[in-house]
Amino acid sequence: MDNTFITGKLKTRFPENILAVDEHSDMLTVVVAKEVIHEVIRFLKENESLGFTFLTTLCGIHYPDQELQLGVVYHMHRFSDNTRIRIKTFLPVGNPVVPTVTDLFSGANWMERETYDFYGILFEGHPNLKRILNVEYLDYFPMRKEYPLEDPTREDKDNRFFGR
Repeated sequence: MDNTFITGKLKTRFPENILAVDEHSDMLTVVVAKEVIHEVIRFLKENESLGFTFLTTLCGIHYPDQELQLGVVYHMHRFSDNTRIRIKTFLPVGNPVVPTVTDLFSGANWMERETYDFYGILFEGHPNLKRILNVEYLDYFPMRKEYPLEDPTREDKDNRFFGR
């Protein structure tokens, strides 16, 4: 199965909601509007000519310099010919809500919980969306790039020893 066939199917079914296509990386990457992410994942899984029946991974991303800072990345796999696809959708940091795909892939349960735990992305309709690795009373999301890497007030560090 080639990338033009997959993107053709997606653009035919979701003409206004395919925001970008990138074929230059290790696998086909398609960026879709968050309003249709559930339908796109369902279409990729259930369409007989596509058949991406395995959700390899689901994770969050944070790009603080973009307007839509948070994102969810889905990797899907078609076993019959070893084809993979990456689907991305982006969300505003003020309202990071995206529909759950646990009704399509039960394995998404823990992946969505981990994404919520580290990025604060809310998966609407998730059966048990609560922290999975961090303590429940943690009041921030540690994978967001909202904090400086180093303490600027630190006086015990000599930058000459670190190539600066």
